[in-house]
Amino acid sequence: MTDAAPGAAGADRSGARWDPLLRRAPLILFLALCVVAVVGLLRYRTDAAYDTLSALIWARELVHGHVPDYSFYRAPTPHPLLIGVAIPLLLLGKAASTAMVALSVAGLLALVAGTYRLAKVGAGVLGGVAAAAIVATRLDFWWLASVAYLDIPYAAMIVWAAALEAERPRRGGAVWVLLVLAGLLRPEAWLLAGVYVVWMGWRADNARRARYVAYAAIAPVVWCLTDLLVTGNPLFSLFYTNTLAAELHRDKPLLHLPYLMLYYLYILLKAPVFLMAVLGLVLAWVRRKREFIVPVVLVVTTGFTYLVIASGGLATVWRYLLLAAIGLAVFAGYALTGWTQMADGSRWRPRWAVASAVAVALGVLWTAVHIDPRWIDRELELRARLRTSVEQLVDRPQIRAALRCGPLSVPNHKLIPALRWYLDMDGEQIIARSDLDRPAQTGGVALAIATQFERRPDLNVYEAPVDEPKNIQVPPPGFTRIKGTRYYRAYTRCP
Repeated sequence: MTDAAPGAAGADRSGARWDPLLRRAPLILFLALCVVAVVGLLRYRTDAAYDTLSALIWARELVHGHVPDYSFYRAPTPHPLLIGVAIPLLLLGKAASTAMVALSVAGLLALVAGTYRLAKVGAGVLGGVAAAAIVATRLDFWWLASVAYLDIPYAAMIVWAAALEAERPRRGGAVWVLLVLAGLLRPEAWLLAGVYVVWMGWRADNARRARYVAYAAIAPVVWCLTDLLVTGNPLFSLFYTNTLAAELHRDKPLLHLPYLMLYYLYILLKAPVFLMAVLGLVLAWVRRKREFIVPVVLVVTTGFTYLVIASGGLATVWRYLLLAAIGLAVFAGYALTGWTQMADGSRWRPRWAVASAVAVALGVLWTAVHIDPRWIDRELELRARLRTSVEQLVDRPQIRAALRCGPLSVPNHKLIPALRWYLDMDGEQIIARSDLDRPAQTGGVALAIATQFERRPDLNVYEAPVDEPKNIQVPPPGFTRIKGTRYYRAYTRCP
C-alpha cells in the first residue's frame, strides 16, 4: 500500500474527485446536527447534573459575599472554571441550570467539529466526516451533554487544541489558551500541558522554555490558590476527591484497571467502532502515517492519566476516558476511508472500499438491532419529569410550612444540590439520612423515592453505596406522610 502523495494527508484524492460536494458536506452535516441539538433542547427540559448544580450553588455563595461551602455532605470536586462560568449565568435566575445544559450541548457541537478537524489532518475530508459522525452518534456523549457534565466542554477544548497542533506543529498561542482553560476544568490537562512544554521546548532557547513552563503552571497554580483561599488547604481538591472516591466505592484494585479501561472504551464506542479503531491503528502503523501522532498522544496520555488517577485511589469513572474514545474514533474513521488516499491504480483501493462499505452496513445493522429510539425519548422525558415532580412537591404549602420546624432530609447525597439550588438553602438546611454522623432528625420534612425509576447507576438518585443503611428510603420516626407525586414521597413533622 502506498500513499498517493507523501505527506499530503489533508489533500486526499476523494476531495479532488468529489469536489465541490465533499467540500460542502461537512458544513451541511454540521448545520443539520446543530438543528437537531436545538430541537432537542427545546423538546426536553433536562436539568444540570450533580457537579454542575454544585458549581452554581458555589457561584451564588460567592456573589452573595460568602465563602463557598466545599464541605457539604459528599460535595463533588470544585472546578474553578465551571464556577467562573456559572457566575454570569446567575443573572438568569433558576434558568441558569438550563443555560448550563445549553452550554454543554454547544460544547458537544464544538467537540464534533474539533474531531472533524483533527481526523482530517491524517484521514482527509471523508475521514474527518466519518470520525465526527462516530462521535456525534455516541449516545453517552449526548447524555453527558443533556445533563451538563463538564467532561464534554473539557473534551472539546482538548480536541480543538490537538487539532490546531496537528494542523500546524508547535503552533503555541491558541493551543496554550485551550490547555490552560481545560486545566481549570480537569487536572488531566496538566499532563497534556507538560507534554506540550517538552514538545515546544525541544528546540527552543532557555527563555522560551521558561515561558512555556509558566504557561503550563497557570492552571494548577490557580486551582491550588482557589483551594487555599476557600479551605486553607491548597491540595484540598486532590485529597478530598480521593477520600470521596473511597467512600463511594469508586476506587478499584490496581490489577483490574487495564481491563476496566478497555471495557469502558468498548462500551463508549460500541463493538463495531471499537473493532474499526483497532484496525485503523494497525493500518496507520503499517502505512507509517505520521499525521496520526497527535491522536496517538491523545489516546496514550488519557489512558496513562486514567491509570494514574485510578491507581492513586481516585475515582474510576468512564467519563475520564472520553478523550481516548475520541482518539480511537479518529482511527476508526481512517479505517473506513483510508482507501481514498491510495493511488487509483492500486489493487488495494477497491478492496478496501468494498470492505469499508460492508463494515458501514454491518455497523448500521448492529445499531438498528441494539438501539431503540423510543427508549432514548423515554429517558430524556424522564429527566424532565423528575425535575418537575420534585419541584412541585417541595413547593406545596404543607412542605413550606413544615420546613420551619426543621431541615429537609433526603435519602442520600444525590438530591442535595438540586434541592439546594431550587430552594436557595444552605448546607445545614438540607441533610442526608445516609449521613450517620448527624443526629436523628426530629422535625421538618423527609423526602423519599417512590420507585427505582432511573436505570443509569452513575445518575441514579435511588442508588446507595453498599455500606449505607438500607432504610434510607424510610422517614424518621414520628413523621406523617402527605400526598406525594409519582416519583417522590414526602413526610412532615412539627414537634
